[in-house]
Amino acid sequence: MDILETIRRVIASRSFQHEEEVIDPCFWRVDMHSHLLPGVDDGVSNLEQTVACLKQLASWGIRKVITTPHVSGDWYPNESTQLKASQAMLQALANENGLDLQVEVAAEYLLDEFFPELLNTDALLTFGPARYVLVELGWAAAPLYLDDLLFRLRAKGYTPILAHPERYTYYHDNPSALAHLHENGYLFQLNWGSLTGRYGERVQAQARFLLKKGWVDFLGSDLHRPTDLKALATLFKMPEYEQLKSQPLLNESLC
Repeated sequence: MDILETIRRVIASRSFQHEEEVIDPCFWRVDMHSHLLPGVDDGVSNLEQTVACLKQLASWGIRKVITTPHVSGDWYPNESTQLKASQAMLQALANENGLDLQVEVAAEYLLDEFFPELLNTDALLTFGPARYVLVELGWAAAPLYLDDLLFRLRAKGYTPILAHPERYTYYHDNPSALAHLHENGYLFQLNWGSLTGRYGERVQAQARFLLKKGWVDFLGSDLHRPTDLKALATLFKMPEYEQLKSQPLLNESLC
């Protein structure tokens, strides 16, 4: 039995046998995709916005936030050491505001021409028991070397999570390509805003397709600013919210 299957079985036995006791809407407990470190990417612009986002996530039942600033060679050349050093500041911010939250810092890596060097030098920020690495693809086209990167990541002991696969338009009419990625080792992280229509009808339809196929391994807010929160809140009254409970979510393994 591999580590991912073991994690899923532990979650199933631990969490859902007491489902009647859970009153917070975010039953997945851990948000592992957000942009809550000010001034490093296109996320929050100040600490006040960070606090507003953390407060709302905590009130919804989130107990751990793994915030994931963008890392890309051209747009956001953030370095691992600098990002990691910010963790203590974010945790102190949560504590000062009386939030029952554990805060960690990882990254969302664009699979661009600069990524292989980060991989070669083991300069990647990971999280969780399987050394998860959150990666994203370009918006125009998928890289031709996805299978090669998967092999190299796995060979170095990393487990890649593909951020918001429902948002890449070049996969909307190519479900076989998505199936290939998932079946061969890329875990999928769904943006819960995609289910609410936050990114348009086509993305919403693709998010529902992922639910139908049972391909949602992680759920993430991809929260960038407090104005995103209103759209996220609508999920809790949607039919898709109940469907999420049947997905093989691994979020709780990050607690």
